[in-house]
Amino acid sequence: MYTLAAQAGGANWALLIVVYVLIFGGFWFIFIRPQKKEQKRVQAMIASMEVGDSVLTTSGFYGVVIDINDSDVIVEFGSNRNCRIPMQKAAIAQVEKASAE
Repeated sequence: MYTLAAQAGGANWALLIVVYVLIFGGFWFIFIRPQKKEQKRVQAMIASMEVGDSVLTTSGFYGVVIDINDSDVIVEFGSNRNCRIPMQKAAIAQVEKASAE
């Protein structure tokens, strides 16, 4: 009778571990995996950015890229040619490729 109770206790622990693994797996598929996919998409968008592309900054300003460095870009805002602001690439939220017209 003691062995039967010991086996049942071991089965309870195994079931508990399986439940925790399933919960962690669910959280990974729901939260971690989509976030990593979004990070890869944003990195690819920033890597493909070229001079002349229209960009939207994280602060909501639209501009045109006029120069690109390793970690910075210089963006020209509005029709005023003197409004050129250097900013980090991480401040770019959206890139629209320049049309070939």
